[in-house]
Amino acid sequence: MTTTAVRSTETHPVSRRAWLITILLFLFMLLNFADKAVLGFAGVHIQRDLGITPQQFGLLQSAFFWLFAVGAILLGALSTRVSLRWLLAGLMLVWVVTMVPLLGPVGFGVLLACRIILGFAEGPAAALATHCVQSWFPAHKRALPLGITTSGAAIGPLLAAPIMTWVIATWSWHAAFGVLIVAGGLWAVVWLIFGRNAPSDVLRESSSDNSPLAESSLRTVLTTGTVVGVALLLFFSYWSTTLKVAWLPVYLSDGLGYDTLTTGRLIMIPYAVAAVASMAVGWLSNRLVSRGTSRRVARGYLAGGLIVLSGLSMAGFTALPTGWLQMALITVSFSANTAAYVVAFAAIGDVVHPRKRGMVLGCIVAFYSMAGVIAPLLLGYFVGNAADRISGYEQGFLITGLLMAVGGAAATFLVRPDRDAARFAVHAEQAAR
Repeated sequence: MTTTAVRSTETHPVSRRAWLITILLFLFMLLNFADKAVLGFAGVHIQRDLGITPQQFGLLQSAFFWLFAVGAILLGALSTRVSLRWLLAGLMLVWVVTMVPLLGPVGFGVLLACRIILGFAEGPAAALATHCVQSWFPAHKRALPLGITTSGAAIGPLLAAPIMTWVIATWSWHAAFGVLIVAGGLWAVVWLIFGRNAPSDVLRESSSDNSPLAESSLRTVLTTGTVVGVALLLFFSYWSTTLKVAWLPVYLSDGLGYDTLTTGRLIMIPYAVAAVASMAVGWLSNRLVSRGTSRRVARGYLAGGLIVLSGLSMAGFTALPTGWLQMALITVSFSANTAAYVVAFAAIGDVVHPRKRGMVLGCIVAFYSMAGVIAPLLLGYFVGNAADRISGYEQGFLITGLLMAVGGAAATFLVRPDRDAARFAVHAEQAAR
């Protein structure tokens, strides 16, 4: 981005409306991940009440992602035709409806169907929230609001952990879904009152850095090195995210022997660190860019390094006995990767024009959601077929950690926003002649 572009964006301060939208999208992501996490918090109770095996529980968690990619692409594409005000409110109301049957006793089939439908409706959530918040901010100021929005993914389960485990222990896992239904309905009403699309002048300002990509074909954009690299980084990151949501509470309780309320308190630690780290990393990335650091470093190396750190920590905690040191590595392994989303999504904003950003982000979410299909099933297979459950957990987490470390390191070198933006600028200039 040129010095002139930086100065021009700084002459127009970010509006209060932009920060209000950021807070509402933060709450949107908070509820999105609270919905995902509640099944994990209730995992031991659900397995006992429904009489299902670890493999079947893994199937339940995997089923959430069966139509996740389809929803991410189809509903994400609607962002070019339907106002985000109505689209996000509609998604939230669908989430609420899918949880209503779970207020009372249900069979395995009903629970499975509800999770599949919920996954379809939640598929585009991250892409649409990211697309919306980026539309309100110029490129050099996006990482912090993206960090705030993304931190909702960590703060949702952070708040849900003590509340939902207490509700589950006091009443039942059915009551936990009732709490989410009320919260989701309230958010939809508030969003319809205050939610807005970015005005045209704000959109022009936010897209001034990457206008060379405005006329590029979708295929060209999707095969750009930065886009491919980010998609791969987020695939490895989401593998860990899925296990945190689906299996970490069960691992702490079933594998390490903590009771339900203690598990609820312990699970708060990685989510709390992830929330703080997301905002801190967003600020750091913005700071690096403003000081002239290449976006390859400020976006790519920073995101990739966090995912590699997460993978190595995960491989490490499987070799440690239960205790504070193991919990420290568990915390790093399930929080560093969350912080990586912030700068990875900011890299997409650096090279993808707003007209295509919703669709591109939807395709990226669809791709990395495949990790959500595989990860719960694979860990359930290891746990269900091991001689004892703890060794099954350790084997599954070890393989995941190594996959993240190696794959994350390789994908990092593809993320080069400055090079890709400059290359498209040259192509655009040549086409204009």
